[in-house]
Amino acid sequence: MKTINDFNFQDKKALIRVDFNVPLNDNFEVTDATRIVSAKPTIIKILEDGGSCVLMSHLGRPKGVQDEFSLKHIIPKIEDVLGVEVKFASDCVGAEAEEKANSLQPGEILLLENLRFHDEETKGDKDFAKQLSKLGDIYVNDAFGTAHRAHASTTIVAEFFPDAKCFGNLLAQEIESIKKVLEDGEKPVLAVLGGAKVSSKITVIENILDKVDHLIIGGGMTFTFVKAQGGKIGDSICEDDKMDLALDILKQAKAKGVQVHLPVDVIAADAFSNMANTQICDVTKIPDGWQGLDAGPKSREIFDDVVNKSNTILWNGPLGVFEMESYDKGTIALGNSIANATKNGAFSLVGGGDSVAAVKQFGFEDKVSYVSTGGGAMLESLEGKTLPGIAAIMS
Repeated sequence: MKTINDFNFQDKKALIRVDFNVPLNDNFEVTDATRIVSAKPTIIKILEDGGSCVLMSHLGRPKGVQDEFSLKHIIPKIEDVLGVEVKFASDCVGAEAEEKANSLQPGEILLLENLRFHDEETKGDKDFAKQLSKLGDIYVNDAFGTAHRAHASTTIVAEFFPDAKCFGNLLAQEIESIKKVLEDGEKPVLAVLGGAKVSSKITVIENILDKVDHLIIGGGMTFTFVKAQGGKIGDSICEDDKMDLALDILKQAKAKGVQVHLPVDVIAADAFSNMANTQICDVTKIPDGWQGLDAGPKSREIFDDVVNKSNTILWNGPLGVFEMESYDKGTIALGNSIANATKNGAFSLVGGGDSVAAVKQFGFEDKVSYVSTGGGAMLESLEGKTLPGIAAIMS
């Protein structure tokens, strides 16, 4: 696996695919700079080698050229994070981009305009990728969040750098962290899967059953498993058409010696609201008119015990509707358990949009081993798929 550490960038221009798809407020100010901060080590290494950087990214899902999706809005934040002035090209291909890239001096940075202002980017167009390739001497992919897309800037462009392509620091870390869980994990290995739907996690569960010793299932997914086994779930969310599949997963887990842990009690509410009446219910005896919205106190104790016996932990998805204060206790308790296990030497990987949001919201970011930056890419990696953006560098 070639990384930026295998190259000396002295007098070289690095064409770097970063993921600067960051949230902006109404004044076009960046509200969460995590993705920019994550790219910093790669960019700084190249500049310190005596190289220059041409940064390319998308922002949002524009329909053609739309000013609100222009990357020019994020320049002040990039400069603030990197401590380096950033030049800007008002297009990502063409005469201006080529001229500005060619005149870059060592230690300088050029940011290209939004790649998705061109349809050719998402279509994986070869001519468009060729135009991008003219802007650098070495291609660096450091965008894990888009590594599962075979776009021009994430995959196709690599073909034009047969001997001069590598992973950036962030993408290399992502690959290593997933490998650490799925291939090299010190046993016992635990996967915690939460979130609303079984259907979105089926392939993940099926792929990881051979690799884990324990599986905690939480969140809305719980109730499909509980109902499938004959429990009464009241008005809780449930995918009735996935109940046979849930039973099959439990059967597969048993055959492979994987211990599955479901909540035994829940915080149930009489409405999907922060202000609803709540009660603690046995997970198999939720009254009609009530819905389970968080893991209950007994479940939290059981999960804490499982987490603290594990040496490798994957967390993907919350245990309840943590966005509402009334139903955030299960997710916070799990975060505390994982933080404690990590402090005692376990390796913990958190990935997937909602669990990453929870980790940030409740201050666990620095208390786990690694927080993944890519939601869809992380899921596809856990499903055992080879991501196009990764394959393009490995080939």
